[in-house]
Amino acid sequence: MMYRLLSRLHRGLLSPSQRLTAPQTFFWLALSLAIALAYGLMAWQQAGTADYVIQDDARQHVFWMQRFINPDLFPGDLIADYFQSVAPAGYKTVYWVAAQVGIDPLAFHKILPIGLNLITAALCFGVSLQFLPIPFVAFIATVLLGQGLGLTDAIVSATPKAFVYPLLLLFLWVMQRRSPWGVAVAIALQGLFYPQLVFISAAMLPFQLVRWQYGRLWFTQSRGDRQLVLIGIGVAFLSLLPYALQTNDFGPTLTAAEARQLPEFSLEGSRSRYFYDDDPATYWLKGRSGLRFATALTPATNVLGLLLPGLMLLPKAFPLVRQIRETVACFDVARIALLPQMLAASLVMFGAAHILLFRLHLPSRYTQHSFRVVVTLAAAIALGLLIDGALRWGLSESPRSKGITGVKAIASLGITAALTILVLAYPALTAQFPITAYQTGTATELYELLQAQPPEALIASLSDETDNLPSFTQRSVLAANEYAIPYHQGYYTEFRQRVKDLIRAQYTTDASELAEIIERYGIDMWLLDRRAFEPAYVRDRPWIQPYEQEVNDALEVLKGEEQPVLATWARPRQVNAPRRCTMLRKRGLILLDADCVVEQ
Repeated sequence: MMYRLLSRLHRGLLSPSQRLTAPQTFFWLALSLAIALAYGLMAWQQAGTADYVIQDDARQHVFWMQRFINPDLFPGDLIADYFQSVAPAGYKTVYWVAAQVGIDPLAFHKILPIGLNLITAALCFGVSLQFLPIPFVAFIATVLLGQGLGLTDAIVSATPKAFVYPLLLLFLWVMQRRSPWGVAVAIALQGLFYPQLVFISAAMLPFQLVRWQYGRLWFTQSRGDRQLVLIGIGVAFLSLLPYALQTNDFGPTLTAAEARQLPEFSLEGSRSRYFYDDDPATYWLKGRSGLRFATALTPATNVLGLLLPGLMLLPKAFPLVRQIRETVACFDVARIALLPQMLAASLVMFGAAHILLFRLHLPSRYTQHSFRVVVTLAAAIALGLLIDGALRWGLSESPRSKGITGVKAIASLGITAALTILVLAYPALTAQFPITAYQTGTATELYELLQAQPPEALIASLSDETDNLPSFTQRSVLAANEYAIPYHQGYYTEFRQRVKDLIRAQYTTDASELAEIIERYGIDMWLLDRRAFEPAYVRDRPWIQPYEQEVNDALEVLKGEEQPVLATWARPRQVNAPRRCTMLRKRGLILLDADCVVEQ
């Protein structure tokens, strides 16, 4: 009986099938999509029903899209104009279409990840099935990738990086099918949503011109392969051409030498830190400059992915390896080569991004996503080998023999169950899953008051709450930590000057200097934290620490006897008249009418 159970389990889990209409394939695909949907709904549930919730990165990439609903919003806004200019065309189009059917961008960014999760799961299942036509292994690949993505906010952000995984998997799928026009479509979509992927795909194409046979490399004689490469590279060139020819009002891009001069790229705690001169391991492995190998994958996925090359050397212990090597019906060697090819292409672009620093954006963009896909697919195959080996070991004795057979069968079942549970149960073992980085605004009275102001209203503040204001109030801010992105000189030069003036104005004791800055920028309101004039407040704001001179000057003022002009409104009990300029005092926040302050 135990032998029959083991035999049925082996057939049920590891029987090959590629037809979607086959009951076995359909079952595992349906289960994969159900789990992907569950993960997506778990993330969506974290957004809750609160009125003021937004994903962290969406505060940069989505807030300005409220212009699709009301074109009068953010008039002449440096920050909104910049993020609109750098948003990929395909990404903007998706939100524009949603807005045309009446879906607000801030609402759409919460539901879009559910659809992307399902598309990613379906593509992952299909890609895995082409590598190894065992539906159970494809199911495992889908679950592992879903778990890995649940440990990062990539898809839940609903920003351009949310489209990386379906686009990478789509490219692998059409490459497996050797479809030239499918490759063309996949690369074109990459260019529309996440152009860095085009470089990885283009770098993979030359590998299709060579084959390893009889112990040496051969150039392919296949006309189809040559056509695939030529069409793919041609579409890649056309996809990147608009970016090369485009004149950016906020350019040019910083060079490595210029970045070295900015403390934002070296200062500890800076959101844009890139250089780690005192920590080479972080620089090459973890930071924005690093490989980020297998970032945010589960420990089981990492271990299994690294095990695969070793398992492939043990065909006697893991008989499925022999099928992988020898049986085209079970495993296409040209297809599996896509995994190391993607790794190689990613490393090539990683090196190029270091050499051409910031012109190809950040080096980690070329490895962290593709590595996650490759390691996940490798881990699923490795787990399939291990489970197959364990079950075959349990079936290795004759069903008529006695004694050890029962022990081996039970041990075999135990190993299979342990491996499966280890992989599938990981979300229940971690403290937070999925990670969403949703931000909840609590200053409801402030948001409602600012929403009632004219669309051209401009708010100045050093408060952390300023990060939320463009999203929750649809009103412009002079500067905020969330928008301190230093890669384009035309944008960041002006942004830096704004922050310098903002610090100077908030802590100046000269009323005329404060009035001059308010009038220069057309500031309508000034938002203060209750603790804004304590030295610890200035020291504890990491995003203003790169402005060393202004921060030191502010601290010197706070140590002196003469208080800053704006401190008068932060401590209203000291005098009576300044209360006239206070528009709101709530939850430790003080909103001032800037015109009233100038008059005073």
